[in-house]
Amino acid sequence: MQGTPGAAAPKAGTGTPAVGTPGAAEGGLGDNAPGNDVSGEGPPGDSASEVARAPGARAGTTPPKGPITLARLVARARTQDARVAEASAELRKFQALYQQAKWAWFPKFEITLGAGGPVPEARNNGLGGPPTTEASLEGDWNFGNVGVTVFSTGNAVLPLYTFGKLTALEKAGAQGPIVGAALRERVRAEAGFQAAQAYYGYQLARAGLKQMEDVAKRLKDASDRIDALLKEDSDQVSKLDTYKLGYFRQLVESQRASAVQGEQFALTAIRLLASAAPDEPVEVVEEDLPLREDVKLPDLETALREASERRPELKAITAGIIAREQEVLIRERSYYPDLGLAGFYDIRWTSSATRQRSQFAYDPFNDRTAGLGLVLRGTFDIPIKDAQLEQARAELDKLRAQEQTLKAGIQLEVTQVQSQLVAAYSRAKSFTEAEKNAKRWATAAYAAFDLGTGDTRELVDAFTALAQASAERGKSWHDVRLGLASLQRVTGAVPATDE
Repeated sequence: MQGTPGAAAPKAGTGTPAVGTPGAAEGGLGDNAPGNDVSGEGPPGDSASEVARAPGARAGTTPPKGPITLARLVARARTQDARVAEASAELRKFQALYQQAKWAWFPKFEITLGAGGPVPEARNNGLGGPPTTEASLEGDWNFGNVGVTVFSTGNAVLPLYTFGKLTALEKAGAQGPIVGAALRERVRAEAGFQAAQAYYGYQLARAGLKQMEDVAKRLKDASDRIDALLKEDSDQVSKLDTYKLGYFRQLVESQRASAVQGEQFALTAIRLLASAAPDEPVEVVEEDLPLREDVKLPDLETALREASERRPELKAITAGIIAREQEVLIRERSYYPDLGLAGFYDIRWTSSATRQRSQFAYDPFNDRTAGLGLVLRGTFDIPIKDAQLEQARAELDKLRAQEQTLKAGIQLEVTQVQSQLVAAYSRAKSFTEAEKNAKRWATAAYAAFDLGTGDTRELVDAFTALAQASAERGKSWHDVRLGLASLQRVTGAVPATDE
C-alpha cells in the first residue's frame, strides 16, 4: 500500500526533464497534450486510439504523394520520426504506471493450491479421541491404508484507511502521462524543426543554383564578346580581361558545386523525414524564400509569455514537482500504520484420515476454516523512514531549483532566437534592396561594355557585387524563414498542417 512516486531531476537549461512515476525506475525517456486534466477512468495525456496510431513504426506509414510542401513534411516528421515512436512508447509506459498507482488499493489475493502424498492412515472416532486402528498409532512402520491430501489456502487485505498514502500515490501516478505527453511533444517539435531546416536548406540551394546559372550565362556572354573584340584587335579589351573573366567564371562554378552538394544533402534529409522508400522519387515544391509581404514579428515580451505557457519541458517539470510533493507526503505518512480488512481461508482434505467433528479437536488433515477481521499493519524502522523522508525532501528541493534553471534557460533561448530573427529580417530587407541596385549596376555595366563605352573592370565589379548581393539576400531570407520556425519551436507552438 505504500508505493513511492519517484521523480528524477531534469538536466539544466532547456534539456528534457526526466520525471518518473510510482514504481518506475528514475529517469525519463523519453499534439500539445501535456496540459490535459486528469479525470475519468482513462489515463491522462493521451487516448488509447491515438497511442495506437502513433506507434514506432515507419513500416506502416504511407509514402508521400505529389510534391512535398513544408506543412506536409513537418506533419510527417512530427508523427513518423523514430524518436516520436520511442516517446510514444514511453508515454504508454507512463499510462500503465498510472493505472498501477490508481489500482494500488486493490487487494492482493494470495492463493495456494496443492496436493501430495502418501499420507499415513489416521483414524479415530472423529471427536478427537484415541486412534481406532493399529496403523493410526505412531512409532512403527505400519502406515496402514495410505492416501493423498489436497489443500487450498488464501488471504487478502483490503486497505480501508492509509492516512492519505493511497490518494497521494494515485495523484503522483497521474503526473506520469502528463510528463510522457510533454516529452513526446518536445520530440515532435524537434523533428518538425529539423524538417523545416531541411526544407529551407533545399530551397536556399535551389535558389542559389538558379542565380548562379543566370550569372554564369551573363559572364559567358561577356567572355564571348571579349573574344570577338580580341579577334578584331580592338583597343577596348586585352588578354588580361580574358583572364579576369575566366577567374570569376571558375569561382562561380566552384560555388555551384557547393550548392549542388547542399541541395543533395537537403533532399536526402527530406526523404528520411518524409519516410520515403529508397527507390521512390521525391519531389519538393519550389518556394521562394523571400516573404511576399511584411511580417509583424512578435515582440520579446509576447514570445516569452507564450513560451512560459506552452513549452512542454515546463509542463513536464511541473508535473514532476507535483509527483515529488506526493512522495514527500507518502514518506511523512509512512510513520502511521494502515487499517485494513483482512480475510483468509484454509481448506484441506485427506483420503486416509478421519475428519474431526469437534471444534476442540486439532485436525491438520481435514481442516475447513475462514474468517474476516480488521488489521493494523506497519513497520517500526524509524531510522530508515527518517532517511527516506530526507531523501524525498532533498529531491523535491533539487527539482524546484532545476525548474528555475530551466525557466532561465528557456528565457535566454527565446531572447536569443527572437533577436536573431529580428536581425535576420532587417538584413533580408537590406540585401533585397542591395540586390536590386546590383542588378541595375550589372545591367548598366554590361550595356556600356557592349557599346564599347565601359571597361572590363567595371563589368567584373558589377557582376561580383550582384553575385554577393544575391547570395546574401538568399541566405538572409533563409535565416528569416528558419528563424520563424525556430521561434515556433522555442515558444511551444504547434505548426499548422495542410493535411
